[in-house]
Amino acid sequence: MTAPTALFIGGNGIISSACSALAIERGFDLTLLNRGTDSTRPPIEGARSIVGDADHLDELDLGDYDVVANFRSFLPSSTQKDVDLFTGKTGQYVYISSASAYQKPVARLPITESTPLHNPFWQYSRDKAASERVLVEAYDTSGFPMTIVRPSHTYDRTLIPLEGGWTQIDRMLRGEPVVVHGDGTSLWTLTHNSDFALGFVGLLGNPRAVGDTFHITSDEALPWDAITHMLASAAGVEADIVHVASETIARTIPSVGPGLLGDKAHSVIFDNSKLRSVVPEFVATTPFWRGAREIVEWYLADPSRQVVNAELNAQLDRLVAAARA
Repeated sequence: MTAPTALFIGGNGIISSACSALAIERGFDLTLLNRGTDSTRPPIEGARSIVGDADHLDELDLGDYDVVANFRSFLPSSTQKDVDLFTGKTGQYVYISSASAYQKPVARLPITESTPLHNPFWQYSRDKAASERVLVEAYDTSGFPMTIVRPSHTYDRTLIPLEGGWTQIDRMLRGEPVVVHGDGTSLWTLTHNSDFALGFVGLLGNPRAVGDTFHITSDEALPWDAITHMLASAAGVEADIVHVASETIARTIPSVGPGLLGDKAHSVIFDNSKLRSVVPEFVATTPFWRGAREIVEWYLADPSRQVVNAELNAQLDRLVAAARA
């Protein structure tokens, strides 16, 4: 039997690298389209590579594929271009959206795929929701074979989930206070990329997934204080946590404001039963305490990865001083 063909647009990122590796393991004839190589992750063995710009796919001779998955589409205009380009050229088009598009604040937990899409805080999330509407209309009007996938906070060893990344871990190692938004009790879901891949690849070429929407997350929901303490424990230190209102952090560090107010500041618990009804083998097996060890070990293994943002560090100092005053 001929191996199913797949094109992943963006195939060596945090989410897509694990999906690429598992797709090849499951027998897909995989082609990756990227702008270039990613030095933080090894090349995907067994995959073809096309160098190109995801924003100008119409300039490339891509051919036909059983499955096309776009990890690099962020605007509804780009999504419409994909609909025009891949109509009649693929049996399934998979769009990677975002669970941040769900209603914020969340009116009811757990979050299901029928939770409204409404995020007034973050333009990124609104663009993802608008892109989904393009695909739903294309499916309704012409049968375009779309599947929408919504990841939440998916990580690998390179991604520290705290605002500030390594700068916060460095503060822990130096015995300095670390900033946690709110009172540290809001619940958050962190999904290891290998767990996400299990659900994602199970949807590829799956006729029950066409025309439908699924989120793929861990079932583990942890308070932010617990997440912080797990990272500190992995680093062999104690975390001195200072709680700061999310709105205050957003004003002081504008770059993190939309993602904080539009996503991380809100408790999220996800119901994955819809995914399991289509991909029965899906189960997330990596608890974050283990993922935290993987993250810290990776950063400590190479000093070049331990980059401290001096401006951010000063902003965190100001937040701590104001909170303790």
